Amino acid sequence: MATPMMTCFQERVEQVIERLHDVDAVKFGNFTLKSGIQSPVYFDLRVMISHPDIMVEVSKLLWDKISTSKFDSLCGVPYTALPIATLMSAANDVPMLIRRKEAKGYGTNKLIEGKFKEGDSCFIVEDVVSSGSSILETAQSLSSSGLVVKEAVVLLNREQGGVEKLDANGIVLHSVFTMTDVLNVLSKRGKMKPDMVTTVAEYIAANKFQPNKEILSAKPKINDVLKYSERAAMCTNELSRRLFGIMDKKKSNLALSADVTSSKELLQLVDKTGPHVCMVKTHVDILEDFNQEVVEKLTSLAAKHNFVLFEDRKFADIGNTVMHQYSGGVYHISEWADLINAHAVPGPGVIHGLKKIGASKGRACLLIAEMSSSGNLAKGSYSQDTVKMAEENKDFVIGFICVSKVSSDPTFLHMTPGVQLEAGKDNLGQQYLTPSEVIGNRGSDIMIVGRGIYQAQDPALAAKQFQIAGYDAYMARMAEAMIV
Repeated sequence: MATPMMTCFQERVEQVIERLHDVDAVKFGNFTLKSGIQSPVYFDLRVMISHPDIMVEVSKLLWDKISTSKFDSLCGVPYTALPIATLMSAANDVPMLIRRKEAKGYGTNKLIEGKFKEGDSCFIVEDVVSSGSSILETAQSLSSSGLVVKEAVVLLNREQGGVEKLDANGIVLHSVFTMTDVLNVLSKRGKMKPDMVTTVAEYIAANKFQPNKEILSAKPKINDVLKYSERAAMCTNELSRRLFGIMDKKKSNLALSADVTSSKELLQLVDKTGPHVCMVKTHVDILEDFNQEVVEKLTSLAAKHNFVLFEDRKFADIGNTVMHQYSGGVYHISEWADLINAHAVPGPGVIHGLKKIGASKGRACLLIAEMSSSGNLAKGSYSQDTVKMAEENKDFVIGFICVSKVSSDPTFLHMTPGVQLEAGKDNLGQQYLTPSEVIGNRGSDIMIVGRGIYQAQDPALAAKQFQIAGYDAYMARMAEAMIV
């Protein structure tokens, strides 16, 4: 039998569910979700910010769910949960932290705002959970800044695997109510027509998480093929999520390797080819006239054309040394490069050193698992050990430089250099593969093209040709997977 306190809490939950329905935060009909799935129910809890009474009650219910837990601070998932976390913080005299979606380009470059010390525990607050990816993203940012995240609380659990996915990542999720609760309450209170009750109940049953059918580690078989958008939704690293989004939006899996030695030539090349690429790879140490103005113009072009900046530095030293190479010197790479890469030769220390500088700034790293030059030693057990190092550092490592698919984890990116429209090799041992071979047969995600573009008579036209060839190879791979 329920205690009076439990009954009171349950009654408050039902009142909030009904109130959310009354202000159109819960809608029934026919909706297309962000995932592309058709749904008869839609939750738009952002409506709450215009109803202070609901916001206050929601914050109280969330606090009641976690009041017995021990933690040092609260952090709301941006952006809908920020006002909720603010109310919880103010009403209960608990410090709050704010996670930025992107690090500032000035000042401290921090991703987490607020006062805290390394080892403090932080409780994450969210409004709705489906897969749990948004909470995992926030947990990653907090962890990268030295905070400990073990619990999260959410108003609505859509029952679509979020609880299980978070549990698999060491985070306990508390929820005030589920989608089934919403259906039961609104049906009981006469807020839904009988036919809609049946439709929503069938939808919930069809989309409810099934442990025996879901792979919590999100690692499908090596032959499974997922869309860029689907893989983006599975990523917990912000940069990999963003990169998959760019690839999907621009229909491009092309990275330009801009290996020219003049700053003027570099900027002109990048501006001409920018509309066709998802990434620009630089070697700033080969520029004969490098200066900080070049960096400023590069980052402006990245924003203009929507691509990721990758500095091909190939870090390969002990942690303390790479920290200085990454953050200081002439180039200050960590201040402008979204992505860097490193050899696994020094061991995990090279990753830890780079992560200490780059993680809080929203940067990420690739590990060099294989190389495209003939006679190289990056193969066999070395490549396998590199993959293992990446798996142990997924908060900072987002993929590999390689010539074949080395991991079945769909959140890892595979990037292959040495691509031309026709196969062959140069007189220095560089072996060239075609887009269809790299993307279609070998399962790589991004092809890196240098001389085939910047030595072309019309670099923009060449970039467009590679863009089309690479994306066609991706679409052919998707089509073949559908047939299989």
